[in-house]
Amino acid sequence: MRDVPGRRVAVNGRSVYVEESGLGDDWVVFESGAGAGRTCWDPVLPLLADAARLVTYDRAGRPRTEPVAGALSIEQMADDLVAMTEAVVPRPFVLVAHSMGGLVARRAAERLAPRLRALLLVDPTPETSPMYDDWDARVAGADRMMAVMQLLTHVRALRGLFLGNLRTGYSPDTCQTILDEDFTPAGTAQTRKELRAVADGIRDFRGRPPAPPACPVTVLAASRPVRQKPHEIAFVASAQEHDRLYVQTLSDGRFEAVDSAHLMQAERPEMIATSVRELLASADAREAE
Repeated sequence: MRDVPGRRVAVNGRSVYVEESGLGDDWVVFESGAGAGRTCWDPVLPLLADAARLVTYDRAGRPRTEPVAGALSIEQMADDLVAMTEAVVPRPFVLVAHSMGGLVARRAAERLAPRLRALLLVDPTPETSPMYDDWDARVAGADRMMAVMQLLTHVRALRGLFLGNLRTGYSPDTCQTILDEDFTPAGTAQTRKELRAVADGIRDFRGRPPAPPACPVTVLAASRPVRQKPHEIAFVASAQEHDRLYVQTLSDGRFEAVDSAHLMQAERPEMIATSVRELLASADAREAE
C-alpha cells in the first residue's frame, strides 16, 4: 500500500499537504509539474530513501490542500514553495522540479538563495522556447478538452480512461491515488487553473526573467516524444535546445539529454535519483572545503 505519512502545514494563510520520507542529514524537496501532485514522484523516492530526507507536497488547490480563491499565478506558487520549505525543512536543501514546476522553482530560487544547495530541473522548458509564442491558444484548446474531462470525471468508472501511460510507470497503489485525487472534478479544475497560470505568467517571465540561481543547476531534458509524429518530434527537439541554451547562461550549470518522454519520473526515475545524489555529493564536497 501507498503508506507515506503526511501532514497539513500552514502556508500563507492556508494549509498544504506535505509528505516526508527518507533518512539522512541532507534534504531534498520536490516540486511537481502542472496537473500533478506529490504522487508523481513516487517512482523516484525509494531510490533516494537512504540518501536524504525527502519532501513532497501538494500545491494549494490540489485535492488534499485548501483551495486558492480566484486566479492562480506562478508568483503565488513560488511564494507557497518558499513558505512551505521555511516551515518544514530545517536545513539548506536540493530542490527538484518538473516541467511547469521549473518556472515555480526558478522564481522561488530568488528568495531561497541562502538555503538552496542545488537545483535539478527535469524537462523544464524555459520561457525562451517558441512553444510559448502561441501558448494562449494552446491553453484555450487544452482548456476546452479539460472542461469535457472535468464533466466526465464526475463518473468514477470513467476516470481510468485518463490514466494513459501512467499505468506503465506507476504502481497500482499510486495509480489509484492519482485517480482518486487528480482525475476528479476538483483535480481537473485545479489543473486548468495551473495551465492558465503559465499562460498569464510567461509574459512576465519573458519581460522579467528570474535571476540565475546562485547554486549549481542540472537540467535533464527529455529527448523522445510521446508519439513519433513530426510536430511532436520537432517540439521535443526545440524544447531540448532551449534547455541547453538556458544552461549556457548559468555560471554553474550542467545539461544532459535523457532517453525519455516528458514524464521522466515514470520512465527514468533512476536518472533523476542519480542526478540528485551527484548534486548532494558535490554540495557536501564544496561545503567541506
